[in-house]
Formats: sequence, structure tokens, C-alpha cells
Amino acid sequence: MDNEASQQVVDFLAQLVRLNGTMKELFSSGNVALFTEMNQTIKQMHDLQHGSDDKILQALDPECVVIYENFDMIVKVLRTTEDGVIDAGAQKALNKFLHNIDEAVVNIAAAVGLV
Repeated sequence: MDNEASQQVVDFLAQLVRLNGTMKELFSSGNVALFTEMNQTIKQMHDLQHGSDDKILQALDPECVVIYENFDMIVKVLRTTEDGVIDAGAQKALNKFLHNIDEAVVNIAAAVGLV
């Protein structure tokens, strides 16, 4: 990617780092309340990236779509749980969606030279 990133890209990457930190904490603690923080971060990422004229953010769109769609699926799974109880099937689905998001985050970080 370019050496010169727009402020929009810098802001997007700051949210990406925030998302990565939240996911790390979620994986280590299992605290499902962190999904609320993830939701806020992903919404901010989407607002910055979706429909942007910035070439860097446009290039990242396929990985961003993975993040957005998998998080939408997480929300759907959580809405189907009874009284917030996550059974083994729901946990397996959540883990898969989180893995997909994590992989997309790493791919974006690599594409912009953060890793």
C-alpha cells in the first residue's frame, strides 16, 4: 500500500487495532459483553470504509466484507440464544465467525504493512 495514508485510513486502522485488542480480550476471557464493544468498533470501521473514495480503503473492501458479514452472523446467533445461554452449537458457530473476523483483521494488517 501507499506510504502516505489519508486521515480516513489512519482512523480506520486505529479502529482495526481496537477491534484486534477487543478480540484478544474476548478470546482470553470469554466475556460475551465484549461483543458490544466489537459492535461499536465495527460500526465505526464500516462508516469510515464503506463507500469511501480512498483507494486503500477500497482495496480492503473484500476483507472488510468478511468482518461485517461474520459479525452480523454473530449477532444473529446471539439473538437466538435463550436467556443469553450459549449452548455448544452456538459456541461452535461463534468461534467460527470470530476466527473468520480474526483472519480478515490479520489480512488487512498485512496488506497495509502493520505486520
